[in-house]
Amino acid sequence: MILLGLVIGADLFALWQGNHSYRLLGRLIDGFGSVTTEEANRADTLYEASGIVQMATTVATAVVFVVWFHRTRVNAEVFAPEYHVKKRAWAIWGWVVPVANLWFPRQIAADIWNASADGNSRSRALLNGWWLLWILNLIFGRLASQRYARAREAEEIKGAIAGLMASDALNILAAVLAILFVHRLTRMQHEKALRGPVWQ
Repeated sequence: MILLGLVIGADLFALWQGNHSYRLLGRLIDGFGSVTTEEANRADTLYEASGIVQMATTVATAVVFVVWFHRTRVNAEVFAPEYHVKKRAWAIWGWVVPVANLWFPRQIAADIWNASADGNSRSRALLNGWWLLWILNLIFGRLASQRYARAREAEEIKGAIAGLMASDALNILAAVLAILFVHRLTRMQHEKALRGPVWQ
């Protein structure tokens, strides 16, 4: 949850710096006010730095999240082994295998949720909302990054930055829901563990 908070912080920094670069390009295109070479270079440097910070926080968070996800899968199998369609290993490999990573983790998360929930907490709205935003940002972010890499003219760069900023905002929303998902699922498993086995 702390690392997801750092992801949000990195995205906010990228949004702030992207907005600065966007406004500089607007001044350059519209001809209102001068933009010095030093000002443009500083904006470029800071925007690149924000991308590096985003990548570092994302990689660190992804590693810790997958470890946590695998542990919750192991716990859930103890609670209710009958709920699980995929083997334990898919709680890790499901995130990295191309194409499968678009739906395997969500299916595994739903199985973990069902095994960890009691009768009053079976709604998966939080899980579904987080997964939908994550997939949308995965696709939209990739397209926005490709557009930015291809941009050459000032207007193209400005439009590409707008796309990256929208992707950052989407990622912030996904990270907020991920924090809520992690907190809720961890609490559900903790409470279920405290109750102990239910004897039939």
